Amino acid sequence: MADWYLWAWILCSTMTLVVLRGSVLKRRKGNGISATRGESVRRVLAGNGECRSADGSDADVIVVGAGVAGSALAHTLGKDGRRVHVIERDLTEPDRIVGELLQPGGYLKLIELGLEDCVEEIEAQKVFGYALFKDGKHTRLSYPLENFHSDVSGRSFHNGRFIQRMREKAASLPKFDFSFFRYYVRLEQGTVTSLLEEKGTIRGVQYKTKDGRELTAFAPLTIVCDGCFSNLRRSLCNPKVDVPSCFVGLVLENCHLPYSNHGHVILADPSPILFYPISSTEVRCLVDIPGQKVPSIANGEMTNYLKTIVAHQVPPEIYDSFVAAVDKGNIRTMPNRSMPASPYPTPGALLMGDAFNMRHPLTGGGMTVALSDIVVLRDLLRPLRDLNDGPNLCKYLESFYTLRKPVASTINTLAGALYKVFSASPDQARKEMRQACFDYLSLGGVFSTGPISLLSGLNPRP
Repeated sequence: MADWYLWAWILCSTMTLVVLRGSVLKRRKGNGISATRGESVRRVLAGNGECRSADGSDADVIVVGAGVAGSALAHTLGKDGRRVHVIERDLTEPDRIVGELLQPGGYLKLIELGLEDCVEEIEAQKVFGYALFKDGKHTRLSYPLENFHSDVSGRSFHNGRFIQRMREKAASLPKFDFSFFRYYVRLEQGTVTSLLEEKGTIRGVQYKTKDGRELTAFAPLTIVCDGCFSNLRRSLCNPKVDVPSCFVGLVLENCHLPYSNHGHVILADPSPILFYPISSTEVRCLVDIPGQKVPSIANGEMTNYLKTIVAHQVPPEIYDSFVAAVDKGNIRTMPNRSMPASPYPTPGALLMGDAFNMRHPLTGGGMTVALSDIVVLRDLLRPLRDLNDGPNLCKYLESFYTLRKPVASTINTLAGALYKVFSASPDQARKEMRQACFDYLSLGGVFSTGPISLLSGLNPRP
């Protein structure tokens, strides 16, 4: 008798699940895009190959790009019960010379998103403030961390290691919830070639897989996070990108900085030089060169420039390590981009991260702005169960641009202003302003705490 009851229970449960599954699939089909509709979708950006149709929407959100912004966003939305399809051009560990310093304000956002363990097991170094150098004088500027938990500080690390931890975190979410028949986060390697539009609303993307197949993916909301080199932003914003300077990157090995666990900013001529630890044995050096042209690495001009123009301006304690890094020859360059957030509100699509808004990286504020934006977007989307009404969702999300401003505008404005003030100039007024800024910050106390709390994201609403 007991066996009979058991089999009856199993049969009844199975039939109930089948009915529920059919109901869910029917709802999805009603909300999705049919094959006929897929064939009528227009490509916003030119991509190679044919636009193929697909049966229905297989995700709630498509995230284009799995860098810092894309990975954090995928994890955040997946944790909130969304089906997220992430398409990233290259899922191997990135190797970049920027995105290596996370301000304390950004670390607080990591905690808010439940991602603080992503700075563990990657040899991330705690950062407690800055050391500022000018004409043989120097001063230490500490983050105002007295009112925070002892673990709160800045973090510096290898950018690629941090991104891989974020991707792993997103991919580790449960892939299948039996009670809802839905996937949470799916990471796929592929290159998105275009956004797909129907009647003014973005319905999804066309992309090329690693093995060369042309596919389409559909979702009610597509979020573009494909970074500073984004090929999709032109259809979603006014991309006025300025390139005020370039960074020349080196790694100094077994180098002991004058102030441990601090970023070092040298007010050099013609523009600042940065040093900060990225592991227990490595120090990143970034030499800023104004303009878009840099000396050639191939013919030795760069080596000569670094040894004759730059080397004598670095603190004597790290001179030998700097020259050794130049001689080793692993010199890389990166244009520094600045782009204001100037979106075209587009039903079904949104820009995030460096694809959306960039500032000069002197102050290391990019990741803090991106993570803050994700918190704002998460809070806006949480009450919404259905994302399928593109025009109304677009109107609703216009408040995102207002809510992000306190953090983004503060960090963006300060980054641009400090780069101008910290750079050398033949103009006498600029020289005096540079010296006055150094002297003012050197006073310490409230004189340095105010600016540093803005720069670090610890005072997001001044």
